[in-house]
Amino acid sequence: MPNKSDSLMFNPTEEHKLLRQTIQQFVKEKVEPQAETYDRIEQFNLELFRQLGTLGLLGITAPIEWGGSGMDAVAAVIVHEELSYSDPGFCLAYLAHSMLLVNNFAVNASQEQKKEHLARMCDGSCIGGMAMSEPHVGTDVLAMKTSAVREGNYYRLNGQKMWITNGVSDEQGTPADYLLVYARTGEKNNRPLISTFLIEKGMPGYRVGQKIRGKCGMRASNTAEIVFENCLVPVTHLIGMEGDSIKHMMRNLEIERVTLAAMSVGIARRALTIMNTYASQREAFGKPIREFGQIQKFIAESYAEYQAARCYLYHTAAHLNLTQEGQRLDSDGVKLFATTMAKNVCDRAIQVLGGYGYVSEYIVERLWRDSKLLEIGGGTLEAHQKNITRDLRTIDAF
Repeated sequence: MPNKSDSLMFNPTEEHKLLRQTIQQFVKEKVEPQAETYDRIEQFNLELFRQLGTLGLLGITAPIEWGGSGMDAVAAVIVHEELSYSDPGFCLAYLAHSMLLVNNFAVNASQEQKKEHLARMCDGSCIGGMAMSEPHVGTDVLAMKTSAVREGNYYRLNGQKMWITNGVSDEQGTPADYLLVYARTGEKNNRPLISTFLIEKGMPGYRVGQKIRGKCGMRASNTAEIVFENCLVPVTHLIGMEGDSIKHMMRNLEIERVTLAAMSVGIARRALTIMNTYASQREAFGKPIREFGQIQKFIAESYAEYQAARCYLYHTAAHLNLTQEGQRLDSDGVKLFATTMAKNVCDRAIQVLGGYGYVSEYIVERLWRDSKLLEIGGGTLEAHQKNITRDLRTIDAF
């Protein structure tokens, strides 16, 4: 199925077009052959992941001077779309590292901190993510219990983080090389001050509580509970000032949600391609099943929704400033629309394939399982609905 990737909307420059071609080749040669296996055994392909560093993709939006590629939000969207076409679980690990850790750190850290740490994040020698959610706290960030108390030149960090992608780097339970961790550092005007810390592997008191197994989907990415027990964090690892985390979160949530929408578009494109091909090959009552109205409805609606989401996605990415807030309305909007679109397209693909859609051979059952997480992670559908409605209060016309 043509994906119209030559359009200037989807490849605004020759650099974007070359990037897409490079990723497509990498996906075909490296990602696709391993996708089914790593999903089945619920393991993260760390060595393949490190190869993304040699391609300059792990720091795709980070400044060139610190080892990144210095590219824009459209470039990040291209990579996430193409990786998710084959292996959304692997791509989720990529998003956690490149967007939640590297982009966040590159935007909010000091020059000294970037000089010391950013190159290792970009080249693949160190892998990590971001830790915000807790066992009883997700969307309600201000209710987090993890705390950091300053004691001289250190902060004493205590608490638990849950559902942390890339929180564990291998099957032996080795903690991530780097984590950006959000913790309470006091109160101001009866509101908690949330601060951001860079945690490194080897800090005493930083450990993996458990690797989360039995996930519905995204099994090729590691998810873990992280525990901090009197973890001493140098003051030099505080990002910005105490209380800056809400600002850090708001800046980074926009690119996080846009790239999660890009994952949804990649998933939908693959599912649509599979169902379209199958509908031409499978016959019933003497003719291809694509000639039946029920099948036509599934294919046509899926195509229209996929194209609508893809156009919305690239329009939003083209207007996204990675260092400033200001595009929350559409970063919420495109994730709200694209994630459910992807799940619905995968559901229709399973229906078109019948029994074959329900087994792993035809891939769509894995895509369907993976797509569900995108309606939850990075902001639930309900959170997006709340945000959009609130932001529209000051808009009189569209």
